[in-house]
Amino acid sequence: MEHLFTKTILNILERHVHTNAKTVFELSNLLQYLNYKTRSANRGSKARSSFANLYALYVLIEDYIQHGYLEKGDYPKYEGVDFTPLLARMRQLPFGKKLQNHALNSRTNDEFHKYFPQDPRRPIIRKVEVQKYWINENLLKIEVGTQVFNIAKIVLEIIEAYIETKRSSFDQFIEDCEQIKTLTEQDDHTAINFVKELIAPQKDARIFEIVSYAILKQYYADQVIFIGFSRETIQEETLKLYKTGRTNANDGGIDFVMCPLGRFFQVTETVEVKKYFLDIDKIERYPISFVIKTEMSVEEILQHLRAGAISLYAVESVVNAYMKAIDEVINIPILLTIFDKVIKQGQLSLVLGEIIRWSKVEFNYVTEENSSLEDNQSC
Repeated sequence: MEHLFTKTILNILERHVHTNAKTVFELSNLLQYLNYKTRSANRGSKARSSFANLYALYVLIEDYIQHGYLEKGDYPKYEGVDFTPLLARMRQLPFGKKLQNHALNSRTNDEFHKYFPQDPRRPIIRKVEVQKYWINENLLKIEVGTQVFNIAKIVLEIIEAYIETKRSSFDQFIEDCEQIKTLTEQDDHTAINFVKELIAPQKDARIFEIVSYAILKQYYADQVIFIGFSRETIQEETLKLYKTGRTNANDGGIDFVMCPLGRFFQVTETVEVKKYFLDIDKIERYPISFVIKTEMSVEEILQHLRAGAISLYAVESVVNAYMKAIDEVINIPILLTIFDKVIKQGQLSLVLGEIIRWSKVEFNYVTEENSSLEDNQSC
């Protein structure tokens, strides 16, 4: 598979192994894996970035080089590196602050095996009982005739080039958001189309979650309910939607929370049945609304989920319990309709402000705590 970033990979290889660049690239499953993982590099900030697995490889190879094994060559005798410093180092890398342990423990190896099922090797060697890790040195050594090329430094350079490319695209995305926000008074049409493009099916799931939140927050903010513990204490309240943290966080299946109604929202890009029921189980089948990055109709989605529930659970009462826990389904067409209502309410600039705010948090420009727009109201 060739894409725009493949040329960058080959250029890096040429600097290190010269005329053997293409041969090393073709013989190395690890480089082929990197080629697959970096295919979003030149698609802009709205394409999925896939940092976790790359960073797991990066920190292990970095440890390999720092301990001198590229020169002294007795890596099989190495006692291994502990999990804690590896994860800490991954989180120090750009966009890595919220990474979890999954890439180190299984996901990198599982994905590598998916693309190279005939290769018995795995990139990450792990000794579970002592929580020690190694990079698989056999994947770093590529034989070309009588020569053996160690690609450790090449892999690091490729990942660093990918990081820089993605960082530049994120910088451009934030700049575009800021510029378009200033245009809303003179050119609403440009700003409206910009936001609509961000929730297209092919866009990054993180951007979709951020834009969904920005739209829904302003939509619900215009709605009023009356609530109180007695007739005498009933008060008028506006609905407030809160984002629970970063996208793809390990938050138990709650992306947004609405106060004071206590509604839960989960954003997803999949229609894979087990994912929905896992989210429902995590919160003990409390009603949850799903915001789904799909153009499938609500009827099609619900039919798909019911068919999946019947296949998984068979018992009608169990199936009904799961389906009853689906409070509402918001697909892309419904989200666009809601966005049109928000525009008519004159809140386009506020939507753009929220997109900028949470994009800066997501891309490590600011933290949730330091965001100047953060409101501290409670339910």
